[in-house]
This record gives sequence, structure tokens and C-alpha cells, in this order.
Amino acid sequence: MDKINSDTSGETCTLKKKNRPFDFSKCSKRRILLRILYLGWDLDGYAVQDNSTKTIEHHLFLALTKSCLIQDRQSSNYHRCGRTDKGVSAFSQVISIDVRSKLPSEATDLSQELPYCKMLNRLLPDEIRVLSWAPAPSPEFSARFDCVRRKYRYFFPRGSLDLGLMGKAAALLVGGHDFRNFCKMDVGNGVVDYKRSIFQASVTVMQQNDPQLESPYDMCEVTIEGKAFLWHQIRCIVSVLFLVGEGKEEPQIVTQLLNPEQPKPQYPLAVDLPLVLFECEYEHLLDWQHEQEELSRVVLKMQATWTANAVKAAMIGKMLANVEPKLEAPVLAQADSLVMGVKPKVYQPLLKRQTCSTLETKIDHYVKRRKLKKNEDNDQSGDVEMK
Repeated sequence: MDKINSDTSGETCTLKKKNRPFDFSKCSKRRILLRILYLGWDLDGYAVQDNSTKTIEHHLFLALTKSCLIQDRQSSNYHRCGRTDKGVSAFSQVISIDVRSKLPSEATDLSQELPYCKMLNRLLPDEIRVLSWAPAPSPEFSARFDCVRRKYRYFFPRGSLDLGLMGKAAALLVGGHDFRNFCKMDVGNGVVDYKRSIFQASVTVMQQNDPQLESPYDMCEVTIEGKAFLWHQIRCIVSVLFLVGEGKEEPQIVTQLLNPEQPKPQYPLAVDLPLVLFECEYEHLLDWQHEQEELSRVVLKMQATWTANAVKAAMIGKMLANVEPKLEAPVLAQADSLVMGVKPKVYQPLLKRQTCSTLETKIDHYVKRRKLKKNEDNDQSGDVEMK
């Protein structure tokens, strides 16, 4: 029996013994969903790029073609649920794709299906893991267009932040609003409608060092859920929430910035590293298949990564515990490094700062350059957060 060669450096599938192209016409096909975890800290983002091979999609399609699960991207009917930027991670990214199957299309017993997770994980770098797969409910099912809810989380230390004020500000985000002042406007790519709906937004303590005491080293999280998001929307929101938590802005600043008549003031983004695409939800009940042996390997690698980073954190924590008592005045700057740029010595309120170009100005600019048509509809069924 011919064996598939998946060890070549190229992206074409060949038979190992005869070194000839794999004949996909002799295979059954199955539309599946893949649930993918990745640590994006050292990667250049999710989407494939012309000038980088350090993207999740590059590694994913290299593995898919080398394992002969697909012939090429163009014929695979591929959709992704979310698109994350450089440095951003995902705990549950979902893609839909047509792949080679070992079973007839009408088969319902999946126990003898190809071990998709194992096949891909042995070809993927350690920071990208396929957790599970599921048969698609229909041949037309799309990981992007059929997603009804996306959840992002942003992790941060308490520092000197007032979580109560941040929570009040976050609650004002819930509902349907125009978020042009909480994103980077992407008019050049035809995005002219900035109305989105936030289902839930909260600020909570995730891990408390001492249940009886508040510590600046308590790990906290901002959780935001919605159907679709704009470019840098979460990182803009978190940046403003930090200002509220520092007492530099009132929670009501959120309502003021949600007014589309208010030009967007210039302010820096929150950094990318703590941001995670945490969950993608669908109306359909998906039959996720977990390959137990492969899942054990994933946990083993994740535990090794956790150990390395937890040991480093513990060492630095002990160093701080030794040095901080020698200070005459405490330093509570644990969260300061999570906002890009240099922190000014004198704070200028958001509504007194210079403003960015308005949406109307940007539209006119691109219309004049003939790169945009007036009244162009914006597709809100996908997710362009952290493009």
C-alpha cells in the first residue's frame, strides 16, 4: 500500500514510494471544524502575509498540505472564525474546511475516521495545537458566518487600578453602539459602518494571591463578548478602561466616546500580549471529537510551557519581595507597561487632546482616490478584531 509523504519541505502532497502526486479524486471528503489553540507572543498574527512565514495560517496550511488532508487552500472552502493580530493568542480559534476522509460521506460512526488532530500536531510548531475536530452540520457551514458569539479576554495585574470603576465603565459598553472611537478605522478596506453590539463586558479578579487581601499582584481580566469586532477594538477599550482604573477619567467617558459626533481623541493602544480570543460559539450543537492520546500530548507540552514561565514568575516575585520593603514609598506600576508608548508626566484628559481624522474625512479621502464607493455596505458577519 502506498504511503503518504508528509515530510517534504514543500506544500505539495506526494506518495512516498512512487514520488507522485496524491490522487484526491479517489478519496472521500468531509467538511469539518478544527478547534485550534495558539500562543501568539512570538508570531506575526493569524492571517498569512507576503513578507512573513511566522503566521498561524502559514503553519496551518503547510501542515494541511503536507499531511495531504487538502490539495490546496483555494479548493478547501476554508473559513476562519476570528483574525488575530501579531502577539495575540487564542484558546479556541475555529476554522471550517473540506478535508480528506477515510470514511464515506454518509458514515456516522466517527471512531474510525482519520486522526486529524494527531496528523496536524506532528507537523505544527509547539505554540500551535489542534485541540479537537467536529463534523460540520452542513456542507455550507462556515466557522465565520455561522458564529453567533465571540469572547475575548485581556489579562492584567491589579497594580493601583480601581477595578470597581473599571467595571462601571465596562458596563456602559453593553448594547448596540457606534464604536468608531474605540477602534482603528479601516476605511481603506471598505469598513464604513462602525456599529457593533456588545453582549457582555466585565472586569474581574481571576487569581488572588491572598483571599483576605487585595494585592497589586492579583491577576485580573477584562472579558468582552459580541458577535463581531472592529480592528483593535478590544485593545482600544482596555486602554480607556485603564485610564478609568487609574482615576484619570470618569467611567462616563465611555458614554461620551460612544457618541459618534465626538471626534476620536488620540490615545495609545493597550499592548497585544495579554489578549486572547477565548471562545467562539455556534447555535448548532457541535460533536467535538477529542483524541485522548493526542490531547494528553497537548497537555504535556502546555504543562512544560507553564512550568518554565511559572518558575520565572516565581523567581522574579521573590526578587521583588526582597527589594520592595526597602522602598520608602511603594511603587504600584504593575499594569503600566500594558499601554503602548511613554507615559506622560502630566496627564491630559481625553476630551482635551488632539483628535484623529473623522470618519467622513477618511471616506472623502478614499473616494477621491477612487478606492472606495459611497454607501458601500460593510460585512458585519465576520470578525476583524486585531487585523
